[in-house]
Amino acid sequence: MTQHNEFMANSQQLSSVQALRKTIRQRRQSLSEEQQLVASTALSKQLTKNMPDNIKRVAVYLASDGEINPLPFIQACWQRDIDVYLPVLHPFSRGNLLFLRYDEQTKMNVNKYGISEPALNVSLVLPASELDIIYTPLVAFDTQGNRMGMGGGYYDRTLAANPHVVTIGIAHDCQQVDELTVQPWDIALQRIITPTQNIMA
Repeated sequence: MTQHNEFMANSQQLSSVQALRKTIRQRRQSLSEEQQLVASTALSKQLTKNMPDNIKRVAVYLASDGEINPLPFIQACWQRDIDVYLPVLHPFSRGNLLFLRYDEQTKMNVNKYGISEPALNVSLVLPASELDIIYTPLVAFDTQGNRMGMGGGYYDRTLAANPHVVTIGIAHDCQQVDELTVQPWDIALQRIITPTQNIMA
């Protein structure tokens, strides 16, 4: 393949990925407040039911952009004395995440993407390698455990550096697609859980 043809193929593939990302984001954004609430409650039940025993530390996220809301699950974790950590954009290492402990008293900031995250406090940071489970947001997924994110690569870098941590994607059912195009840097998830499905990759 010539350089020109390779460039054109890559451009077409990128355009296709961007179009799919836009379509699925619009799909989840169009869910009503009631649909979101029902999905969030059902998701919490699914996650709690499928959580292994002896879990002490999990990373979750706070919903934005129509993502399924894991807050009921976060509250269920607190009730079970499970420590919850949220992702924070690393202030010095571009494109990477830190994980800070989160509870109802945590001071919050809004990051450059408009997402709430704990204010940086070194005493609250936990190395990702010490998490039991990382529950990741996603834009789209397939039954092979492949995950399409927002395109920043934050979670791919985190998961690649911590292969022994259990990784579970959570999403609305409407975010499922038949098959995702996978890039060499994409890290598949071990499981994906929706309000109605528990997909083992």
